[in-house]
Amino acid sequence: MLQRCLSWVSRGCLRRYSVRSRSVNFWFASFLIAAFAGVLIGISPPRLAAQPSTSAVFEEVWQTVNEKFYDPNFNGVDWSAMRNKYRSQVAQASSPEQAAVVINQMLSELNTSHTRFYTPEEPAYYQLLGVFLPRSTELQKQLTAFLPDGKSIYTDIGIVTEVLNNKVFIKSLLDGSPAMTSRLQIGDEIISVDGQPFHPIRSFADKADQPVTVTIRRSSERDPENITVTPKRFDATTMFLEAQAASTQIIEQDGKAIGYVHIWSYAGDQYHEQLQRDLLYGDLKEADALVLDLREGWGGASTHYLNLYHPRSLNLTSILRNGDRYTSKSAWTKPVVMLVNEGSRSGKEILAYGFQQLQIGPVVGSKTAGAVVAGSPFLMQDGSLLYVAVTDVYLDNGVRLEGVGITPDVEVPVTLEYAQGADPQKEQAIVVAAALVTQ
Repeated sequence: MLQRCLSWVSRGCLRRYSVRSRSVNFWFASFLIAAFAGVLIGISPPRLAAQPSTSAVFEEVWQTVNEKFYDPNFNGVDWSAMRNKYRSQVAQASSPEQAAVVINQMLSELNTSHTRFYTPEEPAYYQLLGVFLPRSTELQKQLTAFLPDGKSIYTDIGIVTEVLNNKVFIKSLLDGSPAMTSRLQIGDEIISVDGQPFHPIRSFADKADQPVTVTIRRSSERDPENITVTPKRFDATTMFLEAQAASTQIIEQDGKAIGYVHIWSYAGDQYHEQLQRDLLYGDLKEADALVLDLREGWGGASTHYLNLYHPRSLNLTSILRNGDRYTSKSAWTKPVVMLVNEGSRSGKEILAYGFQQLQIGPVVGSKTAGAVVAGSPFLMQDGSLLYVAVTDVYLDNGVRLEGVGITPDVEVPVTLEYAQGADPQKEQAIVVAAALVTQ
């Protein structure tokens, strides 16, 4: 049932998108991207000799959506009326950043995920490039006008943040990052960086390998404190795979060895291949159970990834002349728990749906984003990125997760503000996994 659904999506489908008045063909999995939840990386914004007017970019955005959006009826929105409604507001914007806010207000009228306008002033802009650049040599060439050597190289400390009550809090820390190895914690309120207000891009731009002072408040009742962190340069095409490897570990719980891995991005087979190697042959093969953390980051994933947990798998045993025996497994047959939250999007939500429908294992955490359509990126004339939902998505017999999401089997509420490093969702997932071993 689920294994057969959307087979064309699992194999990937050919899309076309414009790159500065040119067109590039490339293969991509329809669930490679989910909207990025939070703030992760920083880099100096590209500097261009002459910027096109914000009105020209606005018109290009409107026209691209008009031609590419998956629903010709635009979800019941009068798209021509939206052009008239927001065009004058963009013309009055005092900066490209303010114009971007207006453009995204217009796009939000469509009430659809995978539809957003990204500028070099926000991390998700670079993350999209990090996903799609390896799949298009033409896109790499075109981006040399906007990024050094056409590469997505970033400087950051590796944090995901969330704004609550006009305050910035650390929601998650990228495994293996400078933030993870410093004294920063989940729930810290970021007050400033080097004495200046925190900005996801500018705070760490041009400061690779140079210590910065991050002023945080760990409790509403405590005075601010300074923490020194040294930003590093990240390659957006590899950083999430490196973070996945850094997260992989064995955690002892109730006398059981619980394997844990955080898949920050599923936007490519390399992430699943690394997981498969770790489970069947690597650091996690001796674990009694597994916690698969799909919170935050990017979506992606293909339905055939669920085959890794198929209970009826074949093992292959090879016997050498000297009698040595080697057995190769094709699936993980021990207990597995999936961990999700509102930052779990797109293909990750499809995997969560599969876990529940196929009864692979319990899903723990909080409700997922409900962002399950297929998107494609379009490079605008000023180097900004427009992400557009180009395909609607259904599972099984008409199940649509867009706007719905997945409710976990075990819901664990989280209070982020001043959490002092606590991660109750992860803790509960580990407890659930250990209990499954004894059953």
